[in-house]
Amino acid sequence: MNPFKSSLYWRLLLWFCAVNLLVLVLGGFLTRRFVEYTTAVEIDWSALAQSADQAYEQGGADGLDAWAARQRREGVEATLFEDGQPLHPIRLPPSIWRSLPSMLAADRGLVLRPWRGMGVYVSVQPVTGADGRLRQLVAISRSHTRLRPQTREKILLGVQLVLSLLFIGLVGWWVARSVAKPVQALREATRRMAAGELSARVGHAGRDELAQLAGDFDAMAERIEALVTHDRRVLQDLSHELRSPLARLQLILDLARRSEDPARAGRYFEQAEQEIVRLDRMAGEMLALSRLEGGLPGMERERVDLAALVRDCAARGQLEAQAHGVRLRVDATATACVSGSAMLLERALDNLLSNALKFSPAGGEVALALHVEAGRAVVRVRDHGPGVPADELASLFRPFFRGSNAARAEGHGLGLAIVRRVADAHGGEVAAANAADGGLEVRLELPLAAPA
Repeated sequence: MNPFKSSLYWRLLLWFCAVNLLVLVLGGFLTRRFVEYTTAVEIDWSALAQSADQAYEQGGADGLDAWAARQRREGVEATLFEDGQPLHPIRLPPSIWRSLPSMLAADRGLVLRPWRGMGVYVSVQPVTGADGRLRQLVAISRSHTRLRPQTREKILLGVQLVLSLLFIGLVGWWVARSVAKPVQALREATRRMAAGELSARVGHAGRDELAQLAGDFDAMAERIEALVTHDRRVLQDLSHELRSPLARLQLILDLARRSEDPARAGRYFEQAEQEIVRLDRMAGEMLALSRLEGGLPGMERERVDLAALVRDCAARGQLEAQAHGVRLRVDATATACVSGSAMLLERALDNLLSNALKFSPAGGEVALALHVEAGRAVVRVRDHGPGVPADELASLFRPFFRGSNAARAEGHGLGLAIVRRVADAHGGEVAAANAADGGLEVRLELPLAAPA
């Protein structure tokens, strides 16, 4: 993963840049205030003027140069003026140079702060030398205390170091907390899931990678819980549904074993064979339903000609329709291609047609039609049987549900449930409604595939 695309990386970078900028600004401000208000020895401007005049009288210009160099090392830029001219070059801001003539003309000691809040002091001090000449000290300092630049730099570095440690510690604690909190929630949710609590969720909100990981974990946990719950329900339903046919099979075999008439025993064995076939069919339908409810792992999608599937389904259903004395009418001339699994769609169509034929009375009719509506393929299966009570229509596609009018019909209530799962897996819908003139009509809608 590219770190420059990571929101967590940019968040950390921005926070540390903000901390460094804050340390620089606040460190400089606090250092200036510290130098101004906590250094004990203030500059004695009069004594400084006497010292400068003494250095000049004893060593001349060279002596004044040496004295000015010593003062500069201690943070003071100073020289002597005589007749309005400097005896040694001095660096002053332009605004001070412009105001200097009036300050020299005042002929008295001045200590000014030309810029409030800047911590700069300008002093003009008159001094009379041993030769009787009047000279004036002009000095500028960034504080009202005598402090070496090296000392000031050390104080600045010390303050910045303390502030850096403080703010980096605070930001580091906040970042560690923001990272550790979702990680701890993930660990806790993982432990709860490992202990069997499948409803455990992280529930961490956000947009960074940790929030995405928490969201993926919750999706995984929800999927696992759904699969495990489904498997448990399937096992419970299967154990319940298998109990009756297994009991009948046991009774039939016991009667066959007790029977002394070989012909009667043969009939019992035929009944046992029928029960075994029913058990096999039920197990197959249960496995198919379980696979569909599990999300069709590994299902490969392909372009399927739904019209051809409908016609093939009708061809297979003709024999069953003849056996029931039912006429099968087919209308599959529309062109409709869908994307999905041909095997599963074929099973869904077979289940729909088989269900319609099962509930159709002898001499009745079952209509199987395919047409296209609003970009969707629609398969309609209509019978003329007893229909379904209105309050049971919503439960018709539930596993193992058998309507009140289907008590005598064969089946396990899984056929339409499988149709619903196949429709869901293909992004479609299935619905049932009672026809106005009797019977049940089931409508299966599937989205059409994109043009090849």
